[in-house]
Amino acid sequence: MTQLLPAGSRPVRFGRLARLNREPTNRVLRIFAPWIHRVLRIWTRADWRGTENIPISGPAIVVPNHISSLDPVLVGEFLVYNGRWPHFLARANLFDNRIMGRLLRAAEQIPVFRASDKARDSLQAAEVALAKGHVVVIYPEGTITFDPDEWPMAGHTGAARLALRVGAPMIPIGQWGANYALPPRGIRPFRLRRTPVTLVAGPAIDLDEFNSALDDREAARAATTKVMDTITALVEQVRGQTAPVDRWHPKLDRRVPRAEAVH
Repeated sequence: MTQLLPAGSRPVRFGRLARLNREPTNRVLRIFAPWIHRVLRIWTRADWRGTENIPISGPAIVVPNHISSLDPVLVGEFLVYNGRWPHFLARANLFDNRIMGRLLRAAEQIPVFRASDKARDSLQAAEVALAKGHVVVIYPEGTITFDPDEWPMAGHTGAARLALRVGAPMIPIGQWGANYALPPRGIRPFRLRRTPVTLVAGPAIDLDEFNSALDDREAARAATTKVMDTITALVEQVRGQTAPVDRWHPKLDRRVPRAEAVH
């Protein structure tokens, strides 16, 4: 049976955002963040861990597991109330909505054009954001996990390639609970209740062993396996369970050895 929260979790204490986050940002994020925070505190009960691993300044790439349409908002709140303003790589179709698209662009979020000749543009835009000292958030899985037990699934190489190219620290996040607050794909009934959610940030992932092979496809795949292994270990910690030895590959619709679970 899936455990929602590990024992010993503690509620998060919040102060005024201006006191917790002094990093410069755009007007949209500054205005909307407190309102989103208030809604989330009605909807969820947060337990944040490993906040000391979030760099207080400078560029960083944040890589969370993906379990719900709600979890990007929770990850964003986690970063904002620990001093950093996030710049997400988000599906391009979200930018097609007239109102949401304007807000996302004004908030300096980055569209991802999957399976098109513009696919590389998102990583180039991410490089620009990192060069400005921003925090960029990339979901290596690319979409909400298809694993039947909601473990992290196969990863894409883009996040690892970006980290190797720019040398920014990569901070993993393991999370659990958003999939109960807003269940994905109808896997469980939606119930409006204050749901416990846990997010834990781990230390920066050491990818130095792959730096000598920046353009090596196999090195990028191996680095991605290490990234997904690190995220999975954090999810194990949050869930209080051990993940399957193999990892779900959505294209094959089954679990495969972890080294093969890379797009």
